[in-house]
Amino acid sequence: MTYLKSAATLVLAIVMVGALTAFAVVPLVGGAGLVVNAGSDTVDNDLADIDDNESLPEVSTVTDREGNTLATLYDQRRYSVGADEISDTMKDAIVAIEDRRFYEHDGVDVRGTLRALAANFSSGGVEQGASTIDQQYIKNYLLLIDAADDEERAAATETSATRKLREMKMAIDLEKRYSKDEILTRYLNLISFGNGAYGIEAAARTYFSTTADQLTVPQSALLAGMVQSTSAHDPWTNPESAQARRDAVLNAMVDTGSLGPAERDRYVAEPLGVNDSPVGQANGCIGADNAGFFCDYVLSYLEDHDLDSAELARGGYTVRTTLDPNAQEDAVNAVRSQADASTPGVSLTSNFIAPTDDSHEVVAMASSRTYGLDADISETVLPVTHTSEGNGAGSVFKIFAAAAAMENGMGLNTSLDVPSRIEVSGMGSGGASDCPANRYCVENAGDFKSKMSLREALATSPNTPFVAMAEKLGTERMTDIAVDLGLRSYGEEGSYDGEQSVADFIKASNLGSFVLGPLEVNPLELANVSASLADHGRWCEPSPVLSVTDHDGQDVALDTPDCEQALSSGVADALANGMGGDVADGTASAAASASGWGGPISAKTGTTETSLSAAFLGFTPGLAGATYAFNDGSQASPLCTGPLRQCGEGNLYGGNEPARAFFTAANSIVASYGGAGLPSYNRDYDRGNPGRYRSAANETGTGTGTETGTDATSGTSSRTVDWDMSLDEFN
Repeated sequence: MTYLKSAATLVLAIVMVGALTAFAVVPLVGGAGLVVNAGSDTVDNDLADIDDNESLPEVSTVTDREGNTLATLYDQRRYSVGADEISDTMKDAIVAIEDRRFYEHDGVDVRGTLRALAANFSSGGVEQGASTIDQQYIKNYLLLIDAADDEERAAATETSATRKLREMKMAIDLEKRYSKDEILTRYLNLISFGNGAYGIEAAARTYFSTTADQLTVPQSALLAGMVQSTSAHDPWTNPESAQARRDAVLNAMVDTGSLGPAERDRYVAEPLGVNDSPVGQANGCIGADNAGFFCDYVLSYLEDHDLDSAELARGGYTVRTTLDPNAQEDAVNAVRSQADASTPGVSLTSNFIAPTDDSHEVVAMASSRTYGLDADISETVLPVTHTSEGNGAGSVFKIFAAAAAMENGMGLNTSLDVPSRIEVSGMGSGGASDCPANRYCVENAGDFKSKMSLREALATSPNTPFVAMAEKLGTERMTDIAVDLGLRSYGEEGSYDGEQSVADFIKASNLGSFVLGPLEVNPLELANVSASLADHGRWCEPSPVLSVTDHDGQDVALDTPDCEQALSSGVADALANGMGGDVADGTASAAASASGWGGPISAKTGTTETSLSAAFLGFTPGLAGATYAFNDGSQASPLCTGPLRQCGEGNLYGGNEPARAFFTAANSIVASYGGAGLPSYNRDYDRGNPGRYRSAANETGTGTGTETGTDATSGTSSRTVDWDMSLDEFN
């Protein structure tokens, strides 16, 4: 009785499957036809998706300028390869174990389906699968590629007659669209092989450190066997199961005639031969090691230029960057020689840029911090190299005042008064001690000659003559020059208080302290100011990208802004020469000497009040850069030198660790970018145009010109500067 019941069940099941198979193959009528036809739109749409998405999600690669891989980005670690890039043994192995009638059926194997069902019922379990490679491809495509959420992923794998019939119909239609070799290649590029490897190329690398076209018979058999269950047959966690499954594939290859019994016996005797552990790839900038901050900048740059991270993680792009690996190594070593990566609360960054005909290429981007996720050892993934940080670049900002003054007739040899203290009106309040109400008071940090040229003032950096320039001319043009040369974030709407930009606030307030650099600054933008001056006053967006190609090797155009002449080349080149004294006998001379620097270079040091941060900016005609030391902890504190650290009373200057880090790196880098030097310039800028300066000061300035007086409270003599007007005007 039991036997008759089992037999009846088997016959009924076979008839049902035969009917379902027939429904999928022939025009449908009746109730079953309604089931399939109701999903016909879905079938057509899914097949259209397969046609449209010929490229599967693939790994994108970020390289340096020499093609060395910096980082990989992916949702699924996959490298699609062509049919001729997959070994024949791999194709034979997967067909033998997954669908031995693959080359005979039209997408649905009716005989195989009935045979599998009979075997499963007779054993009382599931001994054989019924899906062809075509059907598996469709199911995996809908699951891994097409499904956008959990609901769609569940629908791709649901156990129902409706799904099975839809899958079978799609498999038949698939055969009409693609050749057998195309379907097999698509399948092998699509499926998961476990351990994060999607597709046969990634699998070959992960398990054997080889490529898909070099896979041997036993290697192919192991990978083909894993398709059934990547976890159950994992060779590292379940080696015995993996070996048994590999040997089953070898036996299946003998059955299909793709392998002889003697060969099978030889391969069965071989060990699995996998790597000691899975060979994977870090996903994202964590894998970029010392170029992590640069990698982060590349991704944000591409995001700003309409190629977002989500697209990168799926598109199989190759991003060739501007990073010079030798310059990067030198820059990283230099900053870490001057600042310990584990020192709490203080960071030192370095950026180097090479001006070219149509770009400002970022060739190195370094931080004393290590790029990483372990905060206990002071690692960080914050963009400390390319976002606004710290308490300002200090006296570096004096170059903006000098540029505005030179535009209006001041010469490099113009004689400037250098009082020990200056008090100005209408430019903010406070500053030095004992400052009267509604006045801004500034003193020099150290003793200086009572008179010096602009060239000397740029080298030795007294405060008072530059504040006097701001008093005479106002801060509007100085601020615009700063933004135009590179501090573009200052001009962004809302950058000050959510509504007003930093630049608009400075100009509206006529903030005299602006020329002393008390505002947080973006280290990369500061370096680009240097590059703009090196580039004869021309601003170009700092770029980390040389080229982007898609998975087919086609160029991807990025929407980048045109370069702009931010400052006249005459003023820029003259100012660059005026900045040459800083290294010769100014605030950076000691650092240059200690670092073994030789030759001329334009430079400017900067330090904020109480040494909360400090900077150095330098450039030759072919290489520009800036270093910046700042608080990066939860609290700002004065910074000290030797070693660089937070301390009670600061004594750090831009001529200390920032300048030393710059020269230590530049010594090794500069030869590749034209060597040391200053640009040639029009010597008329030595004497300037005093009449024009005086006219500009009277029109735009807020000060009192030649007023001299004594503050009744402090008894300190203070006066504004009267420029030497004895020089002849020049045209």
